[in-house]
Amino acid sequence: MKKGINVMLFTVIISAFNAQSLYFPPNIGNTWDTIAPASLQYCQPKIDSMYNFLEANNTKAFILLKDGKIVLEKYFGNHTATTPWQWASAGKTITAFMTGIAQQEGYLSISDTTSNYLSPGWTNCTSQQEEKITIRNQLTMTSGLEDNVTDPYCTLPSCLVYNAEAGTRWAYHNAPYTLLDSVLEVAIGQTLNNYTTQKLKTPTGMTGSFFSVGYNNVFFSNARSMARFGLLILNNGNWNGNQIMTDNNYFNEMVNTSQSLNQAYGYLWWLNGKPSFMVPTLQTVFPGFMSPNAPADMISAIGAGGQFLNVVPSQNLVWLRMGDEPGNSLVPFLLNDQIWQYVNELVCQPAEQIELENGNQAVEIYPNPVNNIFNVSIDEQGFQEIIIYNSFGQMQLQSFEIQCAIGHLKKGLYIAEIRTTTGTKFTKFIKE
Repeated sequence: MKKGINVMLFTVIISAFNAQSLYFPPNIGNTWDTIAPASLQYCQPKIDSMYNFLEANNTKAFILLKDGKIVLEKYFGNHTATTPWQWASAGKTITAFMTGIAQQEGYLSISDTTSNYLSPGWTNCTSQQEEKITIRNQLTMTSGLEDNVTDPYCTLPSCLVYNAEAGTRWAYHNAPYTLLDSVLEVAIGQTLNNYTTQKLKTPTGMTGSFFSVGYNNVFFSNARSMARFGLLILNNGNWNGNQIMTDNNYFNEMVNTSQSLNQAYGYLWWLNGKPSFMVPTLQTVFPGFMSPNAPADMISAIGAGGQFLNVVPSQNLVWLRMGDEPGNSLVPFLLNDQIWQYVNELVCQPAEQIELENGNQAVEIYPNPVNNIFNVSIDEQGFQEIIIYNSFGQMQLQSFEIQCAIGHLKKGLYIAEIRTTTGTKFTKFIKE
């Protein structure tokens, strides 16, 4: 029973740290409330260091939101707040969202066969093979069509050849995704741009449009429009009380593992914190998190050139990066993870002491920040144990000594649960 109470208390403290009422900017105009970085204990040298890294890696725009408010916003070179830029494959997530809207309005079901909307013969498969490909397969990259072709962007039937039965093979293949736009347009009876304006952009104040670039449909917008979309996803498809995505089942499926082949993939969204992940062009399943430096509950829209939109529900955090990339990766995981290292290090001042439960003894951890070993300033006779959690609520270690070695932990914010004969107390500390 005591353990259950402590779990509930820990849930309370995590909520106190991270969960605030979300702010939504007005749909019209440039007004957007801000939070001073110093109020989050971000310090300028750390911010400058991150900006230097971003600039050195061809970044054009960077925005970080906390509780919906802008904490950091920076533009590089000639890029400005109004400059449109491509989302590349990060824009796939808009198509995923609009597919959910189309389903909730009864225009389609994602279990429908794609051939119901595209003319039979839209692939080079047999009719039996083609008939098994559904909209859900297009959303999950499990069409079974061969991705290792001369032009994986080509949407002509001659380019869409059979490799495996739909649903049995995961492969990051742009052409079947691109044809999802055509499926939507046939189903709703209007252009995707018109539908997106009515159902997404106008309700949220987003701007931007899809443009044809070769075989691809690429979404272009300014950085703040991308931030608005991230805020909408953070709030489960609800914009300031307007529940845009009412199909809760679809939304939950979209941002969770969508099939058993690549656990780090939802409906065109990338998912962190899964036991394994796959990457474009390879059939290898890699163990571990897609982004080791990012929060486990992060979901990401990721595109070529380093277009990133990261949403972290546990922290009410959204950040985005637009620009070019020194490499040519379709999904540049490494650059995203490198930026996360800088984001994690923005906090550089000791967190304030927090006491949540009974007892008259004050609890302090020192030194704070700590590099290797810290001490608990408390009556040793009253001390029972200390449990350390990371900012995601995962227990990292348990100690029965008032001196605790944490040199093996990663840099970042941690919570200490200190149990004494008079009660339980919590406090935050920074691991350098």
